Amino acid sequence: APESLMQALEDLDYLAALDNDGNLSEFGIIMSEFPLDPQLSKALLASCEFECVDEMLTIAAMVTAPSCFLHAPPGTEEIALTCWRRFSHPAGDHFTLINVFNAFKAATANPTDPGNNEKWCRDYFLSCSALSMAEMIRAELVEIMKRIELPISEPDFGSEGNLLSITKALLSGYFMHIARDVDGSGNYIMLTHKQVAQLHPFSSYYNARRIPEWVLFHEFSISEGNSIRVVSEISPHLFAELVPQYYFSNLPPSESKDILQEVINHLAPVSAMKEEQK
Repeated sequence: APESLMQALEDLDYLAALDNDGNLSEFGIIMSEFPLDPQLSKALLASCEFECVDEMLTIAAMVTAPSCFLHAPPGTEEIALTCWRRFSHPAGDHFTLINVFNAFKAATANPTDPGNNEKWCRDYFLSCSALSMAEMIRAELVEIMKRIELPISEPDFGSEGNLLSITKALLSGYFMHIARDVDGSGNYIMLTHKQVAQLHPFSSYYNARRIPEWVLFHEFSISEGNSIRVVSEISPHLFAELVPQYYFSNLPPSESKDILQEVINHLAPVSAMKEEQK
């Protein structure tokens, strides 16, 4: 549909993938080397700047492959949740996916016993085929990074600086996928479309004691009960720091936008001071 095409071009423009004539920019050409959604491609390239490439490669592979979480058979839901909590990360689902992938790699490191892979995955209610596919996708992405001579930073997952860097890289690509819990009960309103969504049952925040107010999500699914999938917490300050101003100014009016505008206004003098110092 023409509307969809215009929306797609607008999104590419927001991601700095197009030049003033509507052709691919130099950045857009590099983005197009990756067989990924443009937002994910942008986040992966941003990870070069924030030096968290190793972790971002894992996230890109895990969200591109099918979901690794299996629907538990009736009567075993609580057991499955207990198993998954072992991988849960307080910063959100993107980080939880890194934990799952790293655990899978460690548990299946013995190539002489492929049956062990299946058993380990069954024990934790995880899909062996999805995780194996993620492994292949990640290897392919690494090859592309090497071919176009992009730097791959050393793994540093777990350090505070690394977690912040991953969040910044994700925000660089997914600033259009932000939602806010407006009533403290998990009713998230998306900034772009003002549509209400709930957390997907596979989210590590689902049924948690504390759910974050501001989140970045990988995708919105109408077919799965208007839910947002693969969700991680962000701070309004970090969003205000990284969001392109021309995207923010085009957002529809809302209480969430007003809150973010206040944060941006508060940051403006600080940014001006930093520019002067430069």
